[in-house]
Amino acid sequence: MKTFPKKILFLNFGGLGDEILFLPAIISVKKEFPNSEITLALEPRSKGITALTNIIDKTLFADIKNSNKYFALLKLLFTIWTKKFDIVISSGANKFISLFLFLTFIKKRYGYNTGKLSEILLTKAIKLNKNQYAAKMYHDLVRNITNFNTEIPQINIQKSNTIPNSILIHPGVSLVSLKKGIIKTVSAEVWAEVINKLADKGKNVVLAGGPDDKDTIDKIQKIVPEEKYTNYFGKTKNLKELAELISKTEIFLCSDSAPLHIAVALKIKTYVIFGSTDDKKLIPQNENVFPIKAKNCTCPIMPCLWERRQTSCENLDCLKITADDIVDKILST
Repeated sequence: MKTFPKKILFLNFGGLGDEILFLPAIISVKKEFPNSEITLALEPRSKGITALTNIIDKTLFADIKNSNKYFALLKLLFTIWTKKFDIVISSGANKFISLFLFLTFIKKRYGYNTGKLSEILLTKAIKLNKNQYAAKMYHDLVRNITNFNTEIPQINIQKSNTIPNSILIHPGVSLVSLKKGIIKTVSAEVWAEVINKLADKGKNVVLAGGPDDKDTIDKIQKIVPEEKYTNYFGKTKNLKELAELISKTEIFLCSDSAPLHIAVALKIKTYVIFGSTDDKKLIPQNENVFPIKAKNCTCPIMPCLWERRQTSCENLDCLKITADDIVDKILST
């Protein structure tokens, strides 16, 4: 008689955007085993994912970004031993992952193929294909477990009535990225010009952002007359409220950041500024999502993050995108 897993552990360390992109894999497994209990191990900085979905029953945390990351992983391992999971599924291309999964003593272990060791230590070492939409890349991990195929993230929020003729602008990126020297968006001055131009075209512009975006929002507020937009900065107190705001708008305009993936999950028409990151890996190829990129960038290694560089270059030719470029794209598609 076939036995079904009662307790399934997923491991996915990364930012909030990574957790949203990982959801399709979890959803497909839950559909295959609807009575199973799903636990997600993640970084504390990404705990907001639990406000967006009801698919995760329990969470475990490991702060692998601090100086005591090995202690954090050891502590996580001890916790896992007490839970008696049936299956563990982990993302991550580090060769250490397969050894960590082996040390969990969980019977069935699934992860990416990182070499001979992973082939020995894992139940199934899955080929890592980075040249595709990240949600599909993560979903490859569960193709041997489930017959379901969830193509884009799905989140659970209460949708409200759409604001007529509205464009919600979320200009920021995470402070963690900025501290690492990673520039993924245009300047506050360009964002301000975009707001002015869209308002002059009769659009109902809404501006939003989180604590990380304060400097950018402050600069925009100094440039753009307040009557040209509705200011929601500071009014969305958490990720769920931001998602609910996104669900109200006809169009969402943002940088390459976590709110992008929320809009994709909500199937909102979305326009995204892309510079050094690869749009083909970060957005689905469908009629709802449109990348906005520099028209005449001659950089030979664009997009360069993360395969070729870990920080942005000084020239930033890939982000020489004008306000007219952005507005024209929105109004023409």
